[in-house]
Amino acid sequence: MKRTAAVIMAAVTLAAMPANGAVPLSTVKADEALPGYVRSVYTNELVPAEQAVVRPIAVMMPTDKVAQPSYGIGSADVLYEIMEEGNISRQMAVISNWTGLSKIGNVRSCRAYYLPEATEWDPILIHFGGVVYMKDRITAPDINNISGTNQYGVGGGAPGSNAFFRTSDKKAPHNAYTTAPNIVNACAQLGYPLNIREGFYNAKHFTFANGINTLEQYGAAAATANAIDLSQVFPYTKSAFVYNPADGMYYKSIHGKAQTDGLNGQQLKFANVIVQNTKWTTLDAKGYLYFQNIDNTEDGYYFTKGKCIHVTWQKTGDYTPTVYYDDLGNEIQLNEGKTYIAVAQKGRPVAFN
Repeated sequence: MKRTAAVIMAAVTLAAMPANGAVPLSTVKADEALPGYVRSVYTNELVPAEQAVVRPIAVMMPTDKVAQPSYGIGSADVLYEIMEEGNISRQMAVISNWTGLSKIGNVRSCRAYYLPEATEWDPILIHFGGVVYMKDRITAPDINNISGTNQYGVGGGAPGSNAFFRTSDKKAPHNAYTTAPNIVNACAQLGYPLNIREGFYNAKHFTFANGINTLEQYGAAAATANAIDLSQVFPYTKSAFVYNPADGMYYKSIHGKAQTDGLNGQQLKFANVIVQNTKWTTLDAKGYLYFQNIDNTEDGYYFTKGKCIHVTWQKTGDYTPTVYYDDLGNEIQLNEGKTYIAVAQKGRPVAFN
C-alpha cells in the first residue's frame, strides 16, 4: 500500500511540473473566485490546477452482461458507446482524474473508429488488443497506448502489457484489469508523458452554459425527454436513461438494470446525453464495422434537464474536437457535468418521451 501511494503521488507531482512539452497552467482558464482551481475542459467543474495538466486515460470497457460491473467507469468525464461486430456495443471511458484509481476495467480490445474519438482528448489509450484495421494508426508515433496483447490483433507487439492482471472471478476475456500505479509505471517505461502535450492538447472542447441551460430558449423545438431509449441503437445492451429532476441528471441503465461502477456500486449519471448519428458500413464477413467519425453532414440529438433538441455535428480531424450545433447554427451549450455520447449507426432510431 505504501508503494502504491508513493507511485500515485509521483504521478501527481509530475503532473504539476511543466516538463516534456506540457501546456503551462497559464493557458488553462483560471477561476478567479477560487485560486488554485481551474475549470475542467471535460465537465466545466472546478478542479485543482495540477490535475488539469494531467493527460486523461481512455479505457476500452465492455458492455457484455457477464462482464458487469466495470471498475472506474463512474469516474469517466466523457463516456462513449459505439457498436461493434456481433451487434454488441463497447464503451470508451475518458477519465481525467485517474491517478487514484485502484482498479480499472475490465479492459477490452479497441477498434479503429475509437481512435478519432480518443485523439480528441490526447489520452493515454488503455486497451487489450485490437484488429488489423487499426494497424497503421495504432502504431503511429503520436499514439500513446498501453495494450495487454498484440495491439492490432495479429501483431504489433503489446506496449506496456505488464500493466495488466487477470482476476479469478470471471473468465477471459472479461477479467483483465489495470491500476493507476501500473499505468504510471508503464508510461515511464514507454516514455509517454503524463502531462498534456503541446501541439496535441485542445484547451477548447465543449461550450458550456453560463449557468444552467434548460433548453427553454428553443420553445416548442425542445421536446420532453424524461426517458431516453437506445434499444434500437444498441439492441443487445438496451442502453437507456431516466431523468431525475431532483439532481438534474440522467441515470443510465444497461441490460434492464442500473449500470454501476464496481468500485463504489453507484449508478452512472450524466448531465448531458448526446446521440451522434454517423455513417457506417460493414468491412468484411466477420462483421467488423467502419464509422465515418470525421464528417460535417450528419445530425443527432442533445438531451439535458429533461429536454431534447435536434443537432448537427462536425469533426475535421483526429485531434480536432467534435462540435455540435443547434438548428440555428449555434454551438450548443452543455451543462456542467459529465457527458455520455452514443456514436450511433445512421438509420437506427432513438426513442424518448
